[in-house]
Amino acid sequence: MKRLFTLLTIALMSVAVNAQELPDVEVQNLQGQKIKASTLTHDGPMVISFWATWCKPCINELNAMAEYYEELHEDHNLRMIIISIDDPRTMRKVAPFVASQGWEYEVLCDPNSALRRAMGVNNVPHTFLLDADGNIVWQANKYVPGEEEELVERIERVAAGEDLEE
Repeated sequence: MKRLFTLLTIALMSVAVNAQELPDVEVQNLQGQKIKASTLTHDGPMVISFWATWCKPCINELNAMAEYYEELHEDHNLRMIIISIDDPRTMRKVAPFVASQGWEYEVLCDPNSALRRAMGVNNVPHTFLLDADGNIVWQANKYVPGEEEELVERIERVAAGEDLEE
């Protein structure tokens, strides 16, 4: 039974990784306006990072990426969206927390975990890299200091039109 569950999980993750577009579920911005995740598009590389205010590795990853973000945005047309999985009770802490960190990223919230479930996110941090066509070309579901350099390299390769499978 455990083996079947593992195989099913892998199959579902591979479907999510090969999706041509983001799921058609709602998230919300910090003002409470609802947005369909499927409308989150960009004409360059896009990073979507699931995180939470209580997740130390998430905060470490987002702080590490903040050092590269402005340059990646300017030089490679990067769009970076961070999606908080804080629940409705703690969601009010997200905006002040982001402001205290000085992050320039776009911030969305997934208080009911609809997008999280649809994308197969089980734990945070979970980071996705999408190409300009909206294809998920890479993902990671952990963070160890230094891994931001790997993400930066992949963003640069996607921006250059390279295939990450090579």
